[in-house]
Amino acid sequence: MKIKDRLALYFTLISTLTLLCVLMVVYFSFGKVMETEFFERLTDRTMVTAKLYLKADEISSDALNKVREQYLEKLDGEVIRIYNERNNPTFIGDDQQFWTNETIDLVRQQGKVRFKDGNRQVVGIFYKDNQGDFVIIASAIDHATEVRVQQLLKVMIIVFIVIFLGLLICGRWIATRILAPLNVFIEQVKLIKSNNLHFRVEEGKNKDEITLLAQNFNNLMEHLEHSFILQKTFVANASHELRTPVTRMIIGTEIALSKEREKEDYAAALHSVLEDAEKLENIITALLNLAQADLEYSSSKAIDIRLDELIWQLQSEWNYKKGAGKLNVEMINLPLEDESSLIIRANPTLLQIALDNIIGNAFKFSDNQQVNCVMEMTPAGIILTISDQGVGIAADKLEEIFKPFYSLSGKAEHAGNGMGLYMAHKIITLFGGKISAESSIGGGTTFKMAFCSF
Repeated sequence: MKIKDRLALYFTLISTLTLLCVLMVVYFSFGKVMETEFFERLTDRTMVTAKLYLKADEISSDALNKVREQYLEKLDGEVIRIYNERNNPTFIGDDQQFWTNETIDLVRQQGKVRFKDGNRQVVGIFYKDNQGDFVIIASAIDHATEVRVQQLLKVMIIVFIVIFLGLLICGRWIATRILAPLNVFIEQVKLIKSNNLHFRVEEGKNKDEITLLAQNFNNLMEHLEHSFILQKTFVANASHELRTPVTRMIIGTEIALSKEREKEDYAAALHSVLEDAEKLENIITALLNLAQADLEYSSSKAIDIRLDELIWQLQSEWNYKKGAGKLNVEMINLPLEDESSLIIRANPTLLQIALDNIIGNAFKFSDNQQVNCVMEMTPAGIILTISDQGVGIAADKLEEIFKPFYSLSGKAEHAGNGMGLYMAHKIITLFGGKISAESSIGGGTTFKMAFCSF
């Protein structure tokens, strides 16, 4: 059974039981009130009878009976008897002893009694008079109350059925309305596949359990997405970043072994291989650190590095790859004395991978035209801009370029895995920096990175 059906059922049962209890209290209270009222009427009848028969000595019994029948309303099945000290009926004839001596003596002992005899209600009083001590007993059947109670019962049954159905319908409507966010949550969860782990369910504005469930689910999906992306990132970038040093090692070794050489040449070749091996080790370590990195600073070890030195190193490597002057570097407002403002806290290998990805994209999408890198010191920190003269990016695409597996490549030579800019964004933000992009179709692209000085 669905939760909304159980909620509707429980709500209906609880409300129905409460209503049933209220109706039962009303029913029995009404019966008791009517019974008490009828006893009062019978008591009045006994008192009137006492006054009429015992106080009016000069009036004959026949005249009293005539007045009684003419002016007193007779109750249903009414029987009134007056008994003297010997428990014999007087004033009112009694062909048979209507009440036993035990009942008459009980009234005489207690002074006033009320009880029910089958469907009859009986009232008896002990009355002292100058003519003697008398017991007056009156009884009648309260048919009117029985009719009213039966009518009340029928009305209550109809009201109970109507309210029960109304509660059932209202309970289901309320449960459906309350659980509507849960239904939305379920439908949205069904939409999540391995190719859209970035999708998040609506959390809603209510601070209830469903909102907490959605928030916790989104947190879980965020961790799963990053775990999935980091695994993909590691595989994609391992092939991308490891290829260059491995290739250089193979080429250097093949050249060294291609013919007999001097000892110094072999030593130089081994030194070159050693340098590439150390760089390969650093890259592997950095990629492993990145794979373990989460949204917050984690196992990626940061050290103090001078950003200007890293930029000069990048210029040397890229100009070696692409040709002299391809990567143009400009430094603005560098401090002449306090060099500590040039220091930032980051992992140098990871940061180089991030900048290499941005520079590599700049060369790729500008068909190897010159790329400009400007580093400027400001009161807020270091601003680093990398701009190209490429095809540019449409304004509506700028927000997408830092997402994983998103690629703008329209040509075969521009094909990529869509992870470079995501990695760059991940690494820069990991070390407290900010990155943004400005571009226009045909006007090139500029990436701006801001770092706080150490």
